[in-house]
Amino acid sequence: MSSVHQIVRHPEFRLGMRDMLSVAPGLAAWGMMTGVAMVKSGMSLAESIAMTLLVYAGSSQLAAIPLIAAGAPVLVIWATGFCVNLRFVVFSAHMRPYLMHLPRRWRLLAGYVTADISYVMFTKRFHQPPQTAAERQTQLAYLMGGCATNWSSWQVASLLGIFLAHSVPAHWGLGFAGILALLGVGCSLASSRLRLVSAGLAGTAAVAAFALPFKLNIVVAIAAAVALCLLLEKTPPFRREATR
Repeated sequence: MSSVHQIVRHPEFRLGMRDMLSVAPGLAAWGMMTGVAMVKSGMSLAESIAMTLLVYAGSSQLAAIPLIAAGAPVLVIWATGFCVNLRFVVFSAHMRPYLMHLPRRWRLLAGYVTADISYVMFTKRFHQPPQTAAERQTQLAYLMGGCATNWSSWQVASLLGIFLAHSVPAHWGLGFAGILALLGVGCSLASSRLRLVSAGLAGTAAVAAFALPFKLNIVVAIAAAVALCLLLEKTPPFRREATR
């Protein structure tokens, strides 16, 4: 069985970390938003830290936070978290042939650190379960590398959100968490130069037209970004990206 030292030094560990870096900004924004939301909903500092470190499941955390704030029964909160995380039952069934050969401590660790994106990255790279000892070590190293980046991005940003939540003006409330959530979605989608250009232009246009009534600056931003991208996607530097 591979040791931790062998897994960390394996080239696939670094490859897994590098692949996950492309989505790390989006994960970090979601993590920070969750950290702010926990504190703003009335949870104490200790409760928020314990939840982010022990639960480590953003969607179920976000589903449970308003229930906790409303004083819902524990069984209702547990049932909600269970239903939200049911997809991991499917993920686990799919991952079983890949990980069942591992000792229990490694399977428990993999179960804790594997999240949606790390599961997608792993199954995208490895279509078949390992057949040899070398393949088992390769696949485990890649999975742990991706999970290391995923876990670090989420936890560091979530803890940052927890500690900085009281710096957010009270009147911003959970609306600020919503802005961070949209920032996370935006960072995750900005995966090409054309998308980066459209996001930058849309943001600039929205700010420039902020004085317009009825939130028409949003319409202006969308129209400007769509018009520019329609023009740019016909030019050689962006044509290949547009056809992907």
